[in-house]
Amino acid sequence: MYHPQTSGQVEVSNRDLKQIWRKLCLKTEEIGQNIYMTHFGPTEQRCKRKLQLNELDEWRSNAYESSMLYKEKVKEYHDRRMKHPKQFHEGDQVLLFNSRLKLFPGKLRSRWSGPYTVTQVFPHGAIEITNPENGTFKVNGQRLKFYFDNNATNEIGGGFKIFEPP
Repeated sequence: MYHPQTSGQVEVSNRDLKQIWRKLCLKTEEIGQNIYMTHFGPTEQRCKRKLQLNELDEWRSNAYESSMLYKEKVKEYHDRRMKHPKQFHEGDQVLLFNSRLKLFPGKLRSRWSGPYTVTQVFPHGAIEITNPENGTFKVNGQRLKFYFDNNATNEIGGGFKIFEPP
């Protein structure tokens, strides 16, 4: 808490500071301006401000250009690493990935539901699927995978038949 009666040394230093500020800020008789304004007048301040604004514009443009270059590089990297998307056609049987099962974890519970039938394929990966129980809705193609019936058999070159495990 500030108590000037008990701290004389602070008062002495404050008095010195007041004198310094008085000399800096008082108007002089000869010029008509205070010393601060003669040194840091409006013309110099305006020039400095313009330079700062120009530098700021340059920084912004450089940041924008580097941001665009970075985005292009990331897009190229992503496109190189991306697998070719699955090509679904109308009438295909698919399974839908249910991401909501994370809320109710079960180690052995499958996160794939279905089968659903593809009714329409839209551009950019959107697919409309139908199930008699759940109705018709659109999903992203990345949430789908092809469905193969468990009762189907695969034939190998020598006439052997391999049955899919249940």
